[in-house]
Amino acid sequence: MVKGIEKYGIPVVHMCTVVPISRTIGANRIIPAVGIPYPLGDPTQGEAESYKIRERLVERALKALQLPVDEQTVFEKDNF
Repeated sequence: MVKGIEKYGIPVVHMCTVVPISRTIGANRIIPAVGIPYPLGDPTQGEAESYKIRERLVERALKALQLPVDEQTVFEKDNF
């Protein structure tokens, strides 16, 4: 689906827990998520902290959408 949407010129960010799978499907902008059972939060941290985690991930995704990419790019929290 990612490649199909981008084919029409609409940039897409793929948030995932397994980056190699995102690379395999051809996603151009990849944001690693937290973990497989809870990709956008951590229930052990409570609802308030999970909300902060989600907020940070969405902020990174919005920034990634604004950047032009020529190849698959993984936007790690350390380099972005």
